[in-house]
Amino acid sequence: MGFARTCSVALVGVEGVVVEVQADLEPGVAAFTLVGLPDKSLTESRDRVRAAVVNSDAEWPQKKLTVGLSPASVPKGGSGFDLAVAAAVLGAAERIDPRAIADLVLIGELGLDGRVRPVRGVLPAVLAAADAGYRQVVVPEQTAGEAALVPGISVLGIRSLRQLIAVLSDEPVPEEEALEDGRPDPMLAGLLVPGAGVGTGLAADPADGPDLGDVAGQHTARRALEIAAAGSHHLLLSGPPGAGKTMLAERLPGILPPLTRQESLEVTAVHSVAGILPPGEPLVHRPPYCAPHHSATMQSLVGGGNGLPRPGAVSLAHRGVLFLDEAPEFSTKSLDALRQPLESGHVVVARAAGVVRLPARFLLTLAANPCPCGRHTLHGTGCDCPASLIRRYQARLSGPLLDRVDLRVEVEPVTRSDLLGHGSRGEASSAVADRVREARGRAAARLDGTPWTVNSEVPGHELRTRYAAAPGALAAAERDIDRGLLTARGLDRVLRVAWTVADLAGHDRPEAEDLALALELRTGIARGVPIAAGEWT
Repeated sequence: MGFARTCSVALVGVEGVVVEVQADLEPGVAAFTLVGLPDKSLTESRDRVRAAVVNSDAEWPQKKLTVGLSPASVPKGGSGFDLAVAAAVLGAAERIDPRAIADLVLIGELGLDGRVRPVRGVLPAVLAAADAGYRQVVVPEQTAGEAALVPGISVLGIRSLRQLIAVLSDEPVPEEEALEDGRPDPMLAGLLVPGAGVGTGLAADPADGPDLGDVAGQHTARRALEIAAAGSHHLLLSGPPGAGKTMLAERLPGILPPLTRQESLEVTAVHSVAGILPPGEPLVHRPPYCAPHHSATMQSLVGGGNGLPRPGAVSLAHRGVLFLDEAPEFSTKSLDALRQPLESGHVVVARAAGVVRLPARFLLTLAANPCPCGRHTLHGTGCDCPASLIRRYQARLSGPLLDRVDLRVEVEPVTRSDLLGHGSRGEASSAVADRVREARGRAAARLDGTPWTVNSEVPGHELRTRYAAAPGALAAAERDIDRGLLTARGLDRVLRVAWTVADLAGHDRPEAEDLALALELRTGIARGVPIAAGEWT
């Protein structure tokens, strides 16, 4: 009788659970039993592991073999357990020392020829192993860079099961054939989900992406874009077709500051699980940008799929921008499903297979036409939409959803002089990004020692007590509350925007003009505050 144990990781959403893989050999009829709540793909690992062991010049034990995955109550799926199962079997058969694998975490899929293929979700799996106290992991060579992002972890990247046996047995490590120059690595196919869209949710480098300097006019919308980036405030751009709503939204990621180390790990973990992490780029440095089509289902927005839910658009846009173009064309259920993650910064998806908690702290940007034909706000263009149809169209963006949007801007058509270049050219994204970075630095210094990093995360109670505005600055907001123009949530969001305006202007705390600009950008009612492009004064 032989027994050996090692470890792997089961992913539940983007969170990992360390699983102990135990192998037991007993005299009896040769059989291979896998227990511990495996799914179909994991059950099939019995045939993959047997063929990989035999083709790696190791003897398959002709005894009754039982492999258990503990804890048995956690659902387990995918092919990432293959390497751990093979190591446990070889340890029980005493082909390798069982003590050498007892404290190892092994992640990887096995081909029938014994080669180790990469799997999705290596980064969150290694993070879970590190949190559980493990310090050594074995992963496919193609994902070793991703695993090495976790500090304090020793990573061994291997190409085949033969190499693993040699390393654990102190034998010469065999060389594996390398691909000819110029040929794509077929192993990398396991890192991408078919149909997920390679690059979905990833923003281009600012040097190569669209620039704000290309936008003609639109001073108010540009100023709102800068405030949204500096404080991570949600934004609604409404106006006729061709005014530049989509053009502005596409340039928002270019003025956002780079992700911090912790934020990069969070975003990379989500993209790794979703199967859209570009091969050869183990760490995402730029805020993601996700723009789903208006026909997207609720499951594709918040997360779903067969079995345990996979990350949706709100999670792919975590720490970045989620842009919904033609927002009223989205289904009402899909839009209202955004209300919970907008408040909490995460989404909880419950399915029959289990409950998954996914990160979803994103900057929401909506673009909407005023009516189905888009010409309702234009003069002399002949909008034929009935008043009842216009009301129903605008009501598709529900009141509770709009109450969570901090900035609401009417995007007017570009004037002839701006379009033909007679006016001054707008600032480039790099200049705006510098001011956004400085404003975020002021906010981070003020919020140091708190759970918050940007103004949009600060609770309303703290804004009214600990981070109070200048005396008398709230007079206009108080009048709007009395007139029913502001809700309690609306006041909190106005205060957050006012702090961002103050950070951009270099004020120690929000003054009356900062509150006036925040109120104007939320209610659309002019407050006599001049809004112009360029430096803040």
